[in-house]
Amino acid sequence: MLQSFIRSGSAAAAVPANAATAGEYSSDEMLVERIAAGNKLAMQVLFARHRTPVYRWLLRLVGNETVAEDLLSDVFFDVWQQAGRFEGRSAVTTWLLSIARFKALSARRRRTHAELNEVVEATVADSADNAEVALEKKHEAEMLRGALTKLSPDHRQIIDLVYYHEKSVDDAAQILSIPSATVKTRMFYARKKLAELVQAA
Repeated sequence: MLQSFIRSGSAAAAVPANAATAGEYSSDEMLVERIAAGNKLAMQVLFARHRTPVYRWLLRLVGNETVAEDLLSDVFFDVWQQAGRFEGRSAVTTWLLSIARFKALSARRRRTHAELNEVVEATVADSADNAEVALEKKHEAEMLRGALTKLSPDHRQIIDLVYYHEKSVDDAAQILSIPSATVKTRMFYARKKLAELVQAA
């Protein structure tokens, strides 16, 4: 049924070409309303639109591609089942990342022996960069990646949400189920620690 459509291996192929174009004319909130009414095309459009960032967030949390793919399916299966409960008090992306975080934390609890292996997107070299600049960007990205893996899980999550997913303090607080003040405090200490680690590298 729908879960087989979402399964990662067939997911990309299962999204029809018109789903991507249809997505250009619908807000996420409208899609969730349509999903709540059982509209499978709306589900395909939402999945096509958000599968990559949700997958990357899951991968950063669990550090295992296979587990992240399975959890991605679970997240969107939950969306299909719970769309009617979405109240619109936050952005759909915030809701999706909250579901994903809950799934990832549950998976990590079940797999206590598994290590969190932080994967940070490398800085993409601009085609206009010369070889020296491109090499320097690659080196900086490697240093940053190394520094990020040395942060505590709480600090990594904050950096990931705020800088890589461009979430506001309030959104991050909602996703992590902590007060906004705690997000600000963790952000302050995470940036400070990150600067120290990069300087020492």
